[in-house]
Amino acid sequence: MTSLPPSPPPQPEQPAEAVPTCYRHPGRETWVRCQRCERPICPDCMRDAAVGFQCPECVAEGNKGARQAQATFGGQAVATPIVTWVLLAVNVLAYGVELLAPEYVVSRFAMWADGVYFGQWWRLITGAFLHLPLTAGGFALTHILFNMWALYAIGPALESRLGHLRFLALYLLSALGGSVAVYIFGATAVGASGAIYGLFGALFVVSRRLGYDARGVLWLIGINVVLTFVVSGISWEGHLGGLVTGTAVAAAFAYAPAKQRNVTQLVAGVAILAVLVLIVLLVQPMGLQLTG
Repeated sequence: MTSLPPSPPPQPEQPAEAVPTCYRHPGRETWVRCQRCERPICPDCMRDAAVGFQCPECVAEGNKGARQAQATFGGQAVATPIVTWVLLAVNVLAYGVELLAPEYVVSRFAMWADGVYFGQWWRLITGAFLHLPLTAGGFALTHILFNMWALYAIGPALESRLGHLRFLALYLLSALGGSVAVYIFGATAVGASGAIYGLFGALFVVSRRLGYDARGVLWLIGINVVLTFVVSGISWEGHLGGLVTGTAVAAAFAYAPAKQRNVTQLVAGVAILAVLVLIVLLVQPMGLQLTG
């Protein structure tokens, strides 16, 4: 006679495993964990990593120790030449306003040595964003078209190597340098040519510093300098003033020692600005018309 073995005693029920939820979104179930801290993360919190995913906090913590990409001569790396596009837009918009009221805009904002001498300092910069009005005839439309083409052609290359802020400083200081030259030796002027010639000088300096063949840039500068004196109605003061200033600024930026680059570039930029301001403060325009 056989008998069945006794039944095993009943086992206590195991509690069901709790479903993990995202540490940032408690209402979302997830089985994915951060590879660094192992906290559960939902799809919205997943950040691609070398292996698996990481949470936003771990990614941010890891980026703190990562070295940020830089432009060739300092500053953050430039993916899009934002400053170049903004300067193009400002010049075009200023010209559009000028077309609506040419006499008022030119008389109020053009570079005019006597006006600057008597306190209208804004003309030193605003004049660099105006161009010959259509009522001037001749090369009026060519004036802005050439300057904007030059800015479009060489601006992005310089901005990518200098960074946004340094490129903006180069452009504005070159424009100011051209206006200061007009202030001393000329009378009136409009146009971004001073800034553009400053970019020409900077392109030569940067090319030399990087070891490129700069002969093409020298030809570009030479031809434009010749045209400055051959074509009538061109402000040679603004062109050469911008060229000299832009070359000086670019040299200070490009040849600053790597270990003290930011400080050296800042001091050089401020020093050049101070020199230009002191010239306006201390020097009387050669063609000043005094009445009384």
